[in-house]
Amino acid sequence: MNKQVASLMNEQINKELYSAYLYLDIANYYADVGLNGFENWFFVQAQEERDHAMLFRTYLLNNDEKITLTAVAEPGQVYADYLAPLKLTLAHEQTVTASINNIYSVAAEAKDFRAMQFLDWFVKEQGEEEKNATDLIRKFELFGGDAKGLYLLDQELGARVYAAPSLVL
Repeated sequence: MNKQVASLMNEQINKELYSAYLYLDIANYYADVGLNGFENWFFVQAQEERDHAMLFRTYLLNNDEKITLTAVAEPGQVYADYLAPLKLTLAHEQTVTASINNIYSVAAEAKDFRAMQFLDWFVKEQGEEEKNATDLIRKFELFGGDAKGLYLLDQELGARVYAAPSLVL
């Protein structure tokens, strides 16, 4: 395995764990304000991000690479309103997409085809993550200003269930 790709993937583990931490923090925010559906949506999102970190970990271990964990930064966010965490989510997912794309680019340059094949799932996943974040912002902007609309959106988000990723390593 290309050492630069391995190093970037090792860093990505920390980035994915930070994502899980950030989304757990957002879930806590929504729990505090009584939007339990939003809380559920972000709690499920935190679980997904944690699993993304574990997929990178497993891939590296399967390729005899050493895992080095670093401290996970505190989210430390203060939200001005119910929409702010949703906008932060989209910006954060765009940052994660850029990171995945960078690893893919380095893998392609190194002709690390197994790594590229592994990363294909993450490229697709990031497209879904950005779409989900964008859709959530749009729904909130359409319905969130009305108490009944916000209630129904909260109910919809409460129905989300966790599904483990189906990536074969």
